[in-house]
Amino acid sequence: MPHVITSRCIGTKDQSCVLVCPVDCIHPAQDLDGDEAFESAEQLYIDPNVCIDCGACVPECPVEAIFMVEDLPVEYEDAIAINEKYFTEGAGKLL
Repeated sequence: MPHVITSRCIGTKDQSCVLVCPVDCIHPAQDLDGDEAFESAEQLYIDPNVCIDCGACVPECPVEAIFMVEDLPVEYEDAIAINEKYFTEGAGKLL
């Protein structure tokens, strides 16, 4: 997983990152997944199987919630599994 969204996104869910993503790997997004999916999610997530590691999303995040896995602060290491789980077990399976 090249990039990951951390819990800093919780309560914000700013979609600036979604707008610049060239491969639509950030979900749930209102335009891509609908209002219900967006509203029911606690935060946004990056699909590790779709992300191309371009980094376009990183500077767009107003709460600095997106990191390259290699640069992920220790206190946010759980975000790797949380992002993966969203797409393997959670609402992301429906996308």
